[in-house]
Amino acid sequence: MMTARSWLLAAAAAALPVSAAAHHGWISYDETQPVTLTGHLTSVEWSNPHATATMVWQGRQWDVILAPVSRMTARGLALQDINNRQTITITGYVRRDGTPEMRLERVRVGDRVVELR
Repeated sequence: MMTARSWLLAAAAAALPVSAAAHHGWISYDETQPVTLTGHLTSVEWSNPHATATMVWQGRQWDVILAPVSRMTARGLALQDINNRQTITITGYVRRDGTPEMRLERVRVGDRVVELR
């Protein structure tokens, strides 16, 4: 017969693969062809595990995957640097499957470049 502790341990062990699968890898992005765009972000969600944004590019709304907030802040990128519809330049990789999504590597704000990865 299982004790309460045994049930708790079994439940925790069963949950591990789910939480590990929740974090994605970057294999779905074409890292052979970096893309650089200049424009403004139409929205920004400044949250973890990765900040996200949207940008209209090639007539489509694209999801833009940034870095974790702590990393961007530590490297000198603040929300107000990218959230005021100012012109910025972003460089990153698009998804291989054609989904309108881009994983950013760097952001240029004015004359400053912030590496995200």
